[in-house]
Amino acid sequence: MGDHTAVAAALSEHRAGADDLSIWPASTTRPAHGGPAVGGVSLAEIAERFDTPVYVLDEGEVRERCRTYRDAFPEADVLYAAKAFLSRAMVRWVAEEGLGLDVCSAGEMELAVTAGFPPDRIVLHGNAKSPHDLEAALRLGVGRIVIDSPSEIARIAAAVRPRGRQKVMVRVVPGVSAGGHDKIRTGTDDQKFGLSLTDGGAQHAISRVLGQSRLELTGLHCHIGSQISDVKPYLVALRRMVGLMARVRDAHGVVLAELDMGGGHGIAYRPGEPALDLTTLARRMRAELAEGCAAAGLAVPRLAVEPGRAIVGPAGIALYRVLAVKHTGETVFVAVDGGMSDNPRPALYGVRYAPHLIGRRSTAGPRTATVVGRHCEAGDILAADVELPGDIHPGDLLAVPVAGAYQLSMASGYNLVGRPAVIAVHDGTARMLVRRETLEDVRNRDIGG
Repeated sequence: MGDHTAVAAALSEHRAGADDLSIWPASTTRPAHGGPAVGGVSLAEIAERFDTPVYVLDEGEVRERCRTYRDAFPEADVLYAAKAFLSRAMVRWVAEEGLGLDVCSAGEMELAVTAGFPPDRIVLHGNAKSPHDLEAALRLGVGRIVIDSPSEIARIAAAVRPRGRQKVMVRVVPGVSAGGHDKIRTGTDDQKFGLSLTDGGAQHAISRVLGQSRLELTGLHCHIGSQISDVKPYLVALRRMVGLMARVRDAHGVVLAELDMGGGHGIAYRPGEPALDLTTLARRMRAELAEGCAAAGLAVPRLAVEPGRAIVGPAGIALYRVLAVKHTGETVFVAVDGGMSDNPRPALYGVRYAPHLIGRRSTAGPRTATVVGRHCEAGDILAADVELPGDIHPGDLLAVPVAGAYQLSMASGYNLVGRPAVIAVHDGTARMLVRRETLEDVRNRDIGG
């Protein structure tokens, strides 16, 4: 009797976890005939119609998150970080919701501008901008170029047309350590981005920029890391940036009008995980900026923030088909038809996800399993030690929520399996945004022989 009670309790707990929709898009429902559905469209039907693996993107969730940022930062510039995920539809949604765009390459710039995005609302980043990147930025007329190294100063100035001026910012390393993993902490001196506040590199670069007649220094930029759930590191960085702005005024008589505090706003990938409180962040950053500027006798600069993951991450769901279930010792491996070629983040950062069985209702008790991909790497693990129904079998569908950011944008051609399609859902309809990469695409690029 005791064993039966324990099994029943475990089953009840598993079902409660499976029904936890806290990290899913707000439009997610579980219709009586099946589920779940996102944007009014059954995920199982999407898998049948468009095949797997496939990424589902909830347009309504993206737009609502854009509006949430606009409401939280009404007097600031909100720039969507395109590196999280970019497509022509995403460009249109972001533009229509009044956001700017943060890009890192000529490719991102060209896609955005050809999709109709205003170039003056684009900011170009990058620690190693190629000549093609800078040529495209100047040709298209992007609003700001963020200078990341001393060598860029003369290169950009020389490329500006005669009697022209390019607005630039200087990326400062404020000496703040924050972020969910060592590989995504960008606010300290031991990484590749920006110019150090500690060793004087930032101050020297600012002086050089001010000496270039073809460059207009509009402000300063910093980015302290990614997947940050605590407000305090942002406030520390902001104080140091305001202090630098005061020193620039004192040394050069120049009052900078803009301060870009970057992004890195953390989200929950599994139920119960912490996420950055956006309302608190906005309120405390505004207060800190006003107080710091008042103490330094500075006019309050226009603030900018750069959310990427926080806008598109929770709007995406990855769908996979189970190919094999294998018991190796004490471990149950559930192999699916995608993997590190469409989501390298677990291998890179040890990211944890919460996959769910969809398409059928299981009455089996839970089992701890490791969801792995189809690629020839032992590290091709999508989700280690997760609870799945004990009767999971080949042909089942798994849905992985919070899959909108840094998955398809980081996808590779490993094993030549092809990158998945992206399907948008909204108001009960599904439409393809990005088609699946095919073997023909691969063959067309291979022109040797």
